[in-house]
Amino acid sequence: MSYDYDLFVIGGGSGGLAAAKSASDLGAKVACADFVKPSPAGTTWGLGGTCVNVGCIPKKLMHISSLYRDTQSDAHGMGWETKSSHSWEAMLSKINDYIKSLNYGSKVDLRSKNVKYYNSFAIFKDAHTVTLDNGKGKVEEVSAKYILIACGGRPAYGDVPGTKECCISSDDIFWMKKPPGKTLVVGASYIALECAGFMAGFGFDVTVMVRSILLRGFDQDIAEMIGQYMERHGTKFARGMVPSKFEKLPNGQVKVFVDGNEYGIYDTVLMAIGRTGCAGQLNLEAAGLAYNAKSGKVVVNDADQTSVPHIYAIGDVIEGKPELTPVAIQAGRLLCKRLFAGSSKKMDYIDVATAVFTPIEYGAVGYSEEDAQKALGKERVKVYHASANPLEWNLNSEERSNDMGYMKLVVDKADKEKVVGVHILGPNAGEVIQGLAVAIRCGVTKEHFDDCVGIHPTFAEAYTTMDQEKTDASALPTKGGC
Repeated sequence: MSYDYDLFVIGGGSGGLAAAKSASDLGAKVACADFVKPSPAGTTWGLGGTCVNVGCIPKKLMHISSLYRDTQSDAHGMGWETKSSHSWEAMLSKINDYIKSLNYGSKVDLRSKNVKYYNSFAIFKDAHTVTLDNGKGKVEEVSAKYILIACGGRPAYGDVPGTKECCISSDDIFWMKKPPGKTLVVGASYIALECAGFMAGFGFDVTVMVRSILLRGFDQDIAEMIGQYMERHGTKFARGMVPSKFEKLPNGQVKVFVDGNEYGIYDTVLMAIGRTGCAGQLNLEAAGLAYNAKSGKVVVNDADQTSVPHIYAIGDVIEGKPELTPVAIQAGRLLCKRLFAGSSKKMDYIDVATAVFTPIEYGAVGYSEEDAQKALGKERVKVYHASANPLEWNLNSEERSNDMGYMKLVVDKADKEKVVGVHILGPNAGEVIQGLAVAIRCGVTKEHFDDCVGIHPTFAEAYTTMDQEKTDASALPTKGGC
């Protein structure tokens, strides 16, 4: 059969754009559709997906900006007397302008790669045909030999009365022109803690409402350390509770209820209770493709192939895989090499490093301590740990007396103490864990760490002198370093 395109990509996020450009480079005729439906609060944005517009990029910039408050305090211990104020409006203007430049750059990239861009909402008409609606009255149909679902996900809101009328999500916070003021963050995911952390860093009154544990799925020792650090640095936590209702007051504030009783009044309520894939919006039934209605995601095999052989999916819309930008990009590029260049290499979703940009950063690759014990058995798992502080913290004893960086190596005793998990809590953790992720993929052992000579004085050198075994969950290692 003759089709309009060799590959049609649904979704203009990081994974979809990477796949579209890669396929075009390999000689395929490619199109990509991207259309952002406004959030319940009315926020919308341009081409580039979650990461560029309402995720990694603005989040990291706000995180960095918020850290300067503590950096000034550290600098005071080294002789600086500088004091400065922060402008939310000025920061938002700069960040939003930068994002818009990335949106424009993505359009230019598609044009230069000869990828046809449709600023339209795409749904399936049948297994090879999509219907495109630009929201302005223009509807058209195109066909493709292969179709790639890369539409990502959006924040979940839950079913608490008044949520969509009264609350915002991560879709909104990065485009909110006025300062958030007194804020309640509902949830304990990395998105919840990252947003709460940078708002508290700017000096706002911030409370995090937590149903059960922090950072489910991450190492729980470190999750609790993050919570303790955030409490010392201005974030309040309301543990063991969930909201039961929200009401908008005439002045725009939000009244929050817990168990039917008034809990408090806030200028901003940010819902961060998870994300839902957008597969349910694509009319997948018309293509003969099922999806998980609860998660909004599709199931794929190890070649990122759905149950319909010529339809593939990557990124946040697939079930059971890391929701990370570089994962989607890598998967998309490898898929296109298989489809159009004869490659057989598949995406490896194991041992993918990640970082949580809370006020004290957390980097991880491999198993958490808990997951290692489940996967290998408690008798095979041994944990080494160390604590260390960045050198500059030691001259700010007034503010940093209870702060501590922490590192953990999880090893398999039955395999020559092969390292199966690396964790770091401290400044620039993302930068440190990136290099260690390479070591994990190369099969590094504890002996390799011991044989490595550290760089002094650095925070990360504690990995090379780690000799304390973790035997009691309540016992922290002796603080090392200078």
